[in-house]
Amino acid sequence: MEIRKLLAEAIGTSWLVLGGCGAAVLAASFPSVGIGLHGVSLAFGLTVLTMAYAIGSVSGCHLNPAVTIGLAVAGKHPKNEILPYIIAQIIGGIVGAGLLYLIASGQEGFDVVASGFAANGFGEHSPGGYSMMSALVAEIVATAFFLFVILGSTNKKAPAGFAPIAIGLCLTLIHLLTIPVTNTSVNPARSLGPALFVGGWALAQVWLFFVGPIIGAVIGAFAYQAVHKE
Repeated sequence: MEIRKLLAEAIGTSWLVLGGCGAAVLAASFPSVGIGLHGVSLAFGLTVLTMAYAIGSVSGCHLNPAVTIGLAVAGKHPKNEILPYIIAQIIGGIVGAGLLYLIASGQEGFDVVASGFAANGFGEHSPGGYSMMSALVAEIVATAFFLFVILGSTNKKAPAGFAPIAIGLCLTLIHLLTIPVTNTSVNPARSLGPALFVGGWALAQVWLFFVGPIIGAVIGAFAYQAVHKE
């Protein structure tokens, strides 16, 4: 495997965490001009859209362990590259969270635990107080649809050059739907980075944001195969 693929995945995933979680931590509730749920949702979509054009030709721009697994299940990614990709993505997610922490901690009185640091959670740590089961269902369903859109928009019969737009807008829509439930993961690497800095409850609950997205990705891959008989 070419190391440049793994480097691209690490850089891209760090941008996703820094851009998406950064929008939530730094700009979502900024006095008078906070971007709120809509702005954070768009920020996450834009990170994927921009990186898809930047590194899609190098690594495929997965930026997400669940996506890598789903693509492999669908026969669109070599199975021997699954683990290296996941490791690169997790490293990138941690680096992105670290960069965000360096920036955010420059504000007087910043408390990473009190801020939540855009970590994903359920129960009392869900933005809307949703249960563990609600969170699990939301993550499975959202990731399944995400994989379905990724596979469909990158199909050789789909309009060329528009896949990043469809994928970015799909991720935006997913955030609009699920931020109130879990703060939106659909990506284990995105969840683990912030959780490591928050610790405590965030690390205790991060398992769901591995299990849910991975199950969802596999379901999405099978659903795509059922619809597109290639």
